[in-house]
Amino acid sequence: MTSKSPVRSCEDVDETALTYAEVKALATGDERIKEKMDLEVDVAKLKLVRANYLSQKYALEDALLKRFPQEIAREKARIAGYDADIERLAAHDANPSLGMELNGIVYAERKDAGAALLAICKAHPSPEQVEVGTYHGFDLFLSFDALNRAFRLTLKGALSHSVELGDDLFGNLQRIDNVLGALPDRLETAKERLSDLEQQKTAAAEEVKKPFLQEEELNEKCARLAVLDAELNIDKERGESVVALEDSELDSTIEQETDQEEHTSVLSQLQEFAESDSFPARQMRVCVAMEER
Repeated sequence: MTSKSPVRSCEDVDETALTYAEVKALATGDERIKEKMDLEVDVAKLKLVRANYLSQKYALEDALLKRFPQEIAREKARIAGYDADIERLAAHDANPSLGMELNGIVYAERKDAGAALLAICKAHPSPEQVEVGTYHGFDLFLSFDALNRAFRLTLKGALSHSVELGDDLFGNLQRIDNVLGALPDRLETAKERLSDLEQQKTAAAEEVKKPFLQEEELNEKCARLAVLDAELNIDKERGESVVALEDSELDSTIEQETDQEEHTSVLSQLQEFAESDSFPARQMRVCVAMEER
């Protein structure tokens, strides 16, 4: 390595990912390889950011298409139900003589009504809802919650309003009155939820229109990376051609040297034979002398 910078630039790159041109560029200090590696990291990060952007955009589009319309419609229905039940309660409160009707008997006194309700609870320890009477225009349904070991009384008007019962006869009636008295507050809470949902829907509709702010940067870096890849690929092809030519020249040189060595070896053997004292050698020397005359 002739430069420290390329060494640092390839610290996070698997060596098996380096092409011939990249190795050569690193060895010669070619700044293109460092630029290429930096661009690859930047492009990967930008693509991840864009993927997150698209994921959020699709989630908002889905919410605008399904979740917000469903939740807004449900909240509007709840508001209409609270309005109707408040009117129902107001109509019966105008006649204070109306008491609680249980199993066909109207109880004007709270003490009597509370005692009758406890008696009904003891007689119906079932998880199935059983209609047991009416109160202030609401139908009363009793059930036993086996998980919590408690009775629940549900008041049904336009909406259903549940209360957990205890062992105190006056306390049970107070809990029922508290549920009905809380209807105006629940109506306001529902209206606030509706307003919040509509604001969320508006904000989502605006957010989904926003483009990916780094799209131009991503496109520019992708284009530059493609140029560098093409340049390094050309260098690779040139390098491979040079290597092939050098290998060919080397093979030719080795072949010529081998032929020369073989030729020299034959001549040496003939010379040694001619100079020997063997009978065939003497005959060969006589023949040569006669030809020279």
